[in-house]
Amino acid sequence: MSLKQQGWYQRDIAHALGVSEVSVSRWFARARRDGPEALLARPVAGHASKLSAAQKSLIPDFLWHGPEAYGFRGEAWTCCRIARVIDEEFGVLYHKDHVSRLLKELHWTPQVPIKRAIQRDERAIQSWREEVWPELRQRAKHERRVLVFADESGFYLLPGLVRTYAPEGKTPIIRNRQTRDHLSVMGGMTTEGRVYTLVRQKSLNGLHTIAFLKHLLKVAGARLLVIWDGSPIHRRVEVKEFVSRSRGTIWLETLPGYAPDLNPWDEGGWNHLKNVQLRNLACRDLEELHEQFHLALNRLRHRPRLIQSFFAQAGLH
Repeated sequence: MSLKQQGWYQRDIAHALGVSEVSVSRWFARARRDGPEALLARPVAGHASKLSAAQKSLIPDFLWHGPEAYGFRGEAWTCCRIARVIDEEFGVLYHKDHVSRLLKELHWTPQVPIKRAIQRDERAIQSWREEVWPELRQRAKHERRVLVFADESGFYLLPGLVRTYAPEGKTPIIRNRQTRDHLSVMGGMTTEGRVYTLVRQKSLNGLHTIAFLKHLLKVAGARLLVIWDGSPIHRRVEVKEFVSRSRGTIWLETLPGYAPDLNPWDEGGWNHLKNVQLRNLACRDLEELHEQFHLALNRLRHRPRLIQSFFAQAGLH
């Protein structure tokens, strides 16, 4: 039953709904003419899209060529830059805010990029993954060697903060003593999900590399196939002489240059220890940091499947 049928006057209805009496009178006239259904709300059609569906589908292909292909400096895509690309390709001008909505529709999102050296040889890296890596796995199996990926990293007293709560609009300030004191860690990781480390409270050198290889021979296996990068501490004369005296118990394989992503340690093991296990950790001194590192390492060692996932993340299936 309508308000009018209940005895309400038009001025009372207008007051209750917050509209003018003229509007109420117009509504009643429309209802008498077209029926009550004419008063139902209907969606208002917006402006037609300036770009067709076919044109929108081409945008990701344009963006995959990179910003420098369109004359921009650097490899970062911004909404303003993409708006200029759309204008150049289709002659259509969009505001940067609308570009953001358009990209969301195309399933493109703002992300923190992974840095890669410009000197990388992508073909060599892909060839290593597809050809060399399977051969190394087969060789390790045939010669009964333990396959170990080795790498080094530093753990500093300065906390690796992720985020913390603070009053809205007031960015928190963390005050700490600036220092370069750190733990130097050399790590070994196997495809079976085992992890071995050598930790020192100073920078590593070739002698530490030899000590780590000796440690691996004792705890990992009597025959090793060690894969690592071309770090200077791996190329020391003392290291080469030690390996030559090992009578074949150690076989070394060097990764392609500028390819840290091939090592499961780089974006896997070290990243997990620093940004998951030890995130937001602030230690008083190196002794406490050393203790916390080993606790974190033990937690990781109890998750062999997670360790194996680092190999998959590196594309080493």
